[in-house]
Amino acid sequence: MRYGRPVDLTLDGSRHRVWTTARTVQGALRQFGVRTQGAEISLAPSAAIGRAGITLDVRTERGITFLADGEEQTVRTNASTVLEALGDAGIELGGLDTTSVPMESFPRDGQTITVMRITGREKVKEERIAFDTVRHQDPELTRGTEVVARAGRTGIRRVTYRLRTVNGMREKPRRIAVEVLRHPRKEIIRVGTRPLPRSVPGADHLDWQALAQCESGGRPHAVDASGRYGGLYQFDHHTWRGLGGSGRPQDAPAEEQTFRAKKLYISEGASPWPFCGRKLAR
Repeated sequence: MRYGRPVDLTLDGSRHRVWTTARTVQGALRQFGVRTQGAEISLAPSAAIGRAGITLDVRTERGITFLADGEEQTVRTNASTVLEALGDAGIELGGLDTTSVPMESFPRDGQTITVMRITGREKVKEERIAFDTVRHQDPELTRGTEVVARAGRTGIRRVTYRLRTVNGMREKPRRIAVEVLRHPRKEIIRVGTRPLPRSVPGADHLDWQALAQCESGGRPHAVDASGRYGGLYQFDHHTWRGLGGSGRPQDAPAEEQTFRAKKLYISEGASPWPFCGRKLAR
């Protein structure tokens, strides 16, 4: 009768509990089909295996290929970690250097590992933080009118980036720290909701359609060649805003453009339209 004997076997980093009827380590490994030539064995091959069993660690000889500094090198090793295999190959790491697989991992037979030569530094930049804009409806302002109640202010942050080159190739900068130096302040805009009056006493009797036809061909979205004047009555942006308009005159509804043109007439007469102003007279 041959008794089974338990063996807690760690083979190339993998742990197993196996049974053997062999009485020596060498006999058990032969029974398990483990290649022992060049292997590193925690017990002597002639060591006896009692019926209580043994714990056995075996690292077979493996071929590992390293790609480092533009060269390829293959070594035979019993190393238990990639870092140990690097030492067997005579490859030194310095600074931030690392490998394509974790250095504490177990190197497998036939594995190809790239050595990554890394240089790095940090760069600090100050960046702007955009502010948000909040619009509040205001029934005291006429529709189409926008007033900045509080100007927005951009924030500022100090950002630290890590810059690295790997084997001579520059990587995308990676943000590693952010410090806000000044928080952004929201911009608050009052947006008019009160309907625009259609009537402007003292200007309602004039031929505004004829003036618009002369100035812009009656097209509310017309813009002159210079880009300075726009809309039915060819307002410049400064004048438009002075009359309470917001945005660009050519983007406003035709009714609003006419209302603001009437207001302009009340304050300045037909002079803003030196050529077409005569069209106002019916």
